[in-house]
Amino acid sequence: MGRRAAIGTALAGIGVFRTAAQDPIRLLALGDSLTAGFGLPQDQGFVPQLEAALAARGRAVRVLNAGVSGDTSAGGLARLDWALADRPQAALVAFGGNDGLRGLPPAQTRANLAGILDRLAARGIPVLLIGMLAPPNLGADYGREFAAVFIDLARERPGVVFYPFFLDGVAADPALNQPDGIHPNARGVAVVVDRLLPAVETLLDRLPAG
Repeated sequence: MGRRAAIGTALAGIGVFRTAAQDPIRLLALGDSLTAGFGLPQDQGFVPQLEAALAARGRAVRVLNAGVSGDTSAGGLARLDWALADRPQAALVAFGGNDGLRGLPPAQTRANLAGILDRLAARGIPVLLIGMLAPPNLGADYGREFAAVFIDLARERPGVVFYPFFLDGVAADPALNQPDGIHPNARGVAVVVDRLLPAVETLLDRLPAG
């Protein structure tokens, strides 16, 4: 056995990284249509693309699709216990798109997300909170208050990994979105996953070795 192979074997033995031969990490993707892969073939949505990107990085991760199209943060809180039945070891929380489209009070969104984060923390499940921006037609004041919901929640919970905007690099680009101008197409999802991947890996690195 060469020196590099021996080092790799030793690292695997102490649980520094997982390979495909080991049980994959169960990563919950809790969200709305952006998580669910609305309008896309089954293999081109957010969850399968994220899982494939992690595999390409040598990470054995099973991404559990708990996205429900049309769901608000209130819906996510209501079905959280159901989503936890698969015993995830880490979670992505990605709500806000429908809250913003419906002009729901930001304080309401904040309370719902806080409930989700607190219940995940109580179970010892590390979280990546993915932020959202409000539609510009709701006005600058609403937009600032809405964006602050995610920033403040992450600041109040130092253990939470934070990614400010799910659609960063994709929003408002016709080439990366479906005809509705809201949901990314397969190319757009690839951009989302590429930009989000470092934050996801930061989350996974917080799991106990082995």
